[in-house]
Amino acid sequence: MPELILTKDLDVPDYHRLAGYRSRGGYGALKKALDEMTPATVGAEVKKASLRGRGGAGFPAGTKWGFIPAQTEKPKYLCVNADEGEPGTFKDKVIMERAPHMLIEGIILSCWAVGIHHAYIYIRGEFVKARKILQAAVDECYAEGILGPKVMGKEFCLDVTVHAGAGAYICGEETGLIESLEGKPGKPRIKPPFPALVGLFGCSTVVNNVETLAFVPHIIERGADWFLKIGSERNPGTRLFGVSGCVVKPGVFELPMGTTLREIIYTHAGGLPEGRTLKGVIPGGVSAPILTPDEIDTKADFDSLAAKKSMAGSGGLIVIDDSVCMVRLLARIARFFAHESCGQCTPCREGTDWAFKVVSRIERGEGQPGDVDKLASIATSFAGITICVLADAAAGPILSFVQKYREEFDLHVTEKRCPLENKAPSRPGP
Repeated sequence: MPELILTKDLDVPDYHRLAGYRSRGGYGALKKALDEMTPATVGAEVKKASLRGRGGAGFPAGTKWGFIPAQTEKPKYLCVNADEGEPGTFKDKVIMERAPHMLIEGIILSCWAVGIHHAYIYIRGEFVKARKILQAAVDECYAEGILGPKVMGKEFCLDVTVHAGAGAYICGEETGLIESLEGKPGKPRIKPPFPALVGLFGCSTVVNNVETLAFVPHIIERGADWFLKIGSERNPGTRLFGVSGCVVKPGVFELPMGTTLREIIYTHAGGLPEGRTLKGVIPGGVSAPILTPDEIDTKADFDSLAAKKSMAGSGGLIVIDDSVCMVRLLARIARFFAHESCGQCTPCREGTDWAFKVVSRIERGEGQPGDVDKLASIATSFAGITICVLADAAAGPILSFVQKYREEFDLHVTEKRCPLENKAPSRPGP
């Protein structure tokens, strides 16, 4: 069995409470850092561990911290991205609901390393249960002196604020998140300047994902060398994979980076239901271009999936079997991105809506000759030219679905119906 890091104690009674977390050594890494290390050595250890961001981009956390100016007259901030709005993704919620103190310890260590005295946890508004558990954990920390004017009795002050978002997917983009925290519509900013220099309230800001920060206490406790021995080259450590769709055992699985998609699907998620065959897998939330069955021996890490022209993204694997209409699935994905576009960039605002209308027309059996090529052309036209990457996230699925399942799209146009209608129960349309 692979070594578990984040999930090994999740079954401990009351692990979400301070007493339960401490019973398993919780806040030991923080005590070690405050007693034996300097902020610089904490940052150096995380950088040495090559901890790559688990939110989607895979950018090294230690390197990101290093972009923050050491000396500045303005305050510095940490924004914890707990929005988790990518369809097919649900692993951060597990940490917040079952191990909130692990996240808080990671926050404190990160703030200690960078010289930050106020952190904001921007949590998705729909995560009501997770928000209540997280706020209760923060309150426990204030009551016990783990947060506040003297963190664990040391000359270091830190406040943590839990802030509920309003349910916009675009607030998972770091500058959209910052705009929302400032009380504005969550519309991404033009970069540069980057948040490291001009972020929250015009100050230097670090933005890290929940899972990323949860690894920090373990790296400080056990060392970067230990972390580097797990996973694959340039992709060390474990990762939480949220597996959903057409599998026997959907759920969240902690596995070494570099575990193949095949192993995740067939060994850990129990394979497909009896009588079904694999048709495709989306490896990192719906924005990740789809892979076909002959590509599932790919390692589920950032570099290997990028080499396949897809991405590890948010770690959400969506497994698709032969009963699924790919045109209908793409229509639902396209509808999501059209709805979630913030509207400030014309190519994204108009292009995502246009793409949704075309693919919906094809799915309804009303497609015209040339519509499939038109759909691909629309996606190509709005990718790579907008302020943020939502347009790219919408284009990736469209282009990969059309390229890899072209015959199915063409049959919808020529036969004016879904060729799978007699093979699977009817499902609601988009």
